Amino acid sequence: MSYDLKITGGTIVDGTGKAGFVGDLGIKDGKVVAMGKADGPATTTIDVTGKVVSPGFVDVHTHYDAQILWDRMLSISPWHGVTTTVIGNCGFGVAPTKAIHRKLILQTLEKVEGMSIGALQAGLGEVWPFETFPQYLDAVEKRGSAINVAALFGHTPLRMYVMGEESTERAATQDEINAMKKLMREAMEAGAIGFGTSVSVSHNGYAGKPVPSRQATVDEMDQLVSVMGDMKRGLMQITIGREFSTRHMAEVSRKYGVPVTWTALLSYLYGPGGHRKQLDLAAEQRKSGAMVIPQVSCRPLNFEFTFAEPFIFDVMKFMNELAMADAKAPGTRRRAYADPAWREKLRSEVTPLFQRWWERVVIAWAPSHKELEEMPLSAAAARLGKDPVDLALDLALANDLQARFRMAVMNFDEKEVAELITDPNTIIALSDAGAHASQLCDACYSTHLLGHWVRERKVFTIEEAVHNLTQRPAEMFGITDRGLLAEGRPADVVVFDARTVGPGPLKRVNDLPAGADRLVSQASGIDAVIVNGELIRRDNKDVFAANDKLPGRLLRSGRAA
Repeated sequence: MSYDLKITGGTIVDGTGKAGFVGDLGIKDGKVVAMGKADGPATTTIDVTGKVVSPGFVDVHTHYDAQILWDRMLSISPWHGVTTTVIGNCGFGVAPTKAIHRKLILQTLEKVEGMSIGALQAGLGEVWPFETFPQYLDAVEKRGSAINVAALFGHTPLRMYVMGEESTERAATQDEINAMKKLMREAMEAGAIGFGTSVSVSHNGYAGKPVPSRQATVDEMDQLVSVMGDMKRGLMQITIGREFSTRHMAEVSRKYGVPVTWTALLSYLYGPGGHRKQLDLAAEQRKSGAMVIPQVSCRPLNFEFTFAEPFIFDVMKFMNELAMADAKAPGTRRRAYADPAWREKLRSEVTPLFQRWWERVVIAWAPSHKELEEMPLSAAAARLGKDPVDLALDLALANDLQARFRMAVMNFDEKEVAELITDPNTIIALSDAGAHASQLCDACYSTHLLGHWVRERKVFTIEEAVHNLTQRPAEMFGITDRGLLAEGRPADVVVFDARTVGPGPLKRVNDLPAGADRLVSQASGIDAVIVNGELIRRDNKDVFAANDKLPGRLLRSGRAA
């Protein structure tokens, strides 16, 4: 047999968790046609002796919904071996959206997902090539992408489409729920793999208002999930909050036979050791017949923030009230930050999660005081004889509220993180790729897992880690033709060097539309990335030009047409 592409000499790790074996991989017409032994000539042959050959990684928690319309390469995910991505998480997206609501949807993405409004407006333009969700999927498919894309149907644009601005204010009527159910079925028939939503108290949109999904009742959630139950496919992804608890998740999962995955179970989310109760609960729910799976992260949750938009503090009521007041009367923030009484409030009125938060803060960027950059805030304050909170706000005011601070919010206890990522009832995810671009970069989670938790910490074997990056998330999200190397399957492949694979240091670049900035990380040890049999990355460089026909496929209902 002849091949389009042959990969020789590598250790094949097929994604199942089974032991790897040295052999060849033969690819023809976009599919794997030989594994182990691939005799015969090939148009292109790559010798990867000493390297690992695995399925392309499947990233189930991204926010590329807008970015995919201007960045078909979906950078930076393929840099780190990702060949399939899921968008529409947390119920956010850009469809369905009426023309009169476009600005509100973009302002919501700006506030809740840390996206640059300038980049969104420049990238999407004034005329969008879609209004409904089926039209959005058609637009994505027509434009093409470097990697495969599956989409969740987002609750926030759905509610906005049906209810308008009142979606941020109140519960829906039964007639409105019926209209949403109709659109839900339409989206699932068009190819959505499930339904994304959020009830998180930290998810506030434009003008500090709760995102629309936070105003949904338990009954509304139940009725929307029932559509997937009737269709006997799909899953629910939810960012957790008090209004729709894990108990409710278990109820709808059992009732409709629908998996539910929630974001996110992180170390210190429930205080020291608090994660264990949630792990025990997940195990109990599984035994009871409910498929409720927490998403966990293998990286510390480091946020870079400014006091112009201190997203991470929005869970505190007085901070959210300040955001709403500043939206109505610009300048309110600056006056509050200069007020000694307000500063004392920030010092004292915090949730348990933020007790002595300044001890975990680093000064990332402060043009007025360059000598303090990359210093811990507490150390800089001690040097200057200041209180840490006062120094942070002084730096903010001295730099037009644009001074940046980096804070380890959660997942900084490695012992607890190890327990989370190795638990059989969790799923490793939460890259958030495409969101919070100027605040964090966890799109490199896959290479971090392989470098830190496999090579350095030896918490996983290579086979176990690859299984958690490929077959397991694909199966959980109903993606039926990805995440596995086998004859007859689509040839999504990543070749990496287990001795060197890992993420590089974070770097701030200005490559988004309108010159907006973001944090990126180059990968080391990723030799080749192949999507549907086409080589898209080699030696840390894109092989395809921006205007080429790209090999990624839209995975309608979890698989390519």
